[in-house]
Amino acid sequence: MQTILYTNNIIGDVRAIIERERPDRVVLLTDETTHRLCLPLVSEALANVPEIVIPATDVNKTLDTLQQVWRGLQDAGCTRHSLFINLGGGMVTDLGGFAAATFKRGIRFVNIPTTLLSMVDAAVGGKTGINFGGLKNEIGAFCDATTVIINTEFLRTLDAENIRSGYAEMLKHSLLGNDEMWRRHVTFNLAEPDLVLLQQMVRESIELKQRVVTEDPHERGIRKALNLGHTVGHAFESFLMHKGTPVLHGYAVAWGLAVELFMSSAQLAFPTDKMRQTVRFVTDHFGRPNVTCDDYEALYALMQHDKKNTAGHINFTLLGAPGDIRLDQHVDKELIFDALDFLREA
Repeated sequence: MQTILYTNNIIGDVRAIIERERPDRVVLLTDETTHRLCLPLVSEALANVPEIVIPATDVNKTLDTLQQVWRGLQDAGCTRHSLFINLGGGMVTDLGGFAAATFKRGIRFVNIPTTLLSMVDAAVGGKTGINFGGLKNEIGAFCDATTVIINTEFLRTLDAENIRSGYAEMLKHSLLGNDEMWRRHVTFNLAEPDLVLLQQMVRESIELKQRVVTEDPHERGIRKALNLGHTVGHAFESFLMHKGTPVLHGYAVAWGLAVELFMSSAQLAFPTDKMRQTVRFVTDHFGRPNVTCDDYEALYALMQHDKKNTAGHINFTLLGAPGDIRLDQHVDKELIFDALDFLREA
């Protein structure tokens, strides 16, 4: 089980982790953005450590970039006794984790997430991978970082759009939690976020995800709950990427939550007032996806490619209420299209 370390002393803790792991080599992975904005916060602990810098954003989470990282690890003389440190958002921790999982059949790695999204989602839970064939996270592996270091000072480097993107995953966790947690999240002032309060909510969000992952590390049961909003969300994300108008992952997840809550309300009696309040929060802060009814068939086809599907059925995670999780739900195509209409017109 991976260690989650919440720290206010990142320099000292990174040094302590390297000393504890006793690697023969240490290599750092950043992207162009985190190299510029985030490395200065931790560079004192990583003096003389070779750095691999890759292009930023999810469109570069590809096989070509992965090969660049493998070559960097080779050039640095890494062995199975080396340590890889991923400093960045979800793209860096996903791709860097997969590089570590496959290089020399697996080397140890540490994640230092620098975005809200990667703190509460990508860096925790052991999922690694790349996009392939126009589909999100199509190739990957389950592999835990030895340690995930959470330092919310990195949030000060984020713009409002990236704060919102990460918050979508926290909103999802609140819906999986309970009424009280959900209410805190849909009343949070996301337009002018209180970073002190947000730090407390980040820890609560990570702890919920960690409990689920510990119970079901390889997504055979309850871990599927974490896919709430993602079956539709990944379809939005892949479609808009292919269309040439990519969006941040959290925006697609927020829209996916709205669509799947509408389906939950219609099929499982999720309270209509809570559904509408959540959808209003989503449209107020994330807008609406740039799709029309002419795009529904393409979106539906992308949902059919979802990794959670079985025997030709799209498997949704839906809710009867906040915290009332229903796995492997099948929904008629007509209701899916009605839910897409609701989001566009809400």
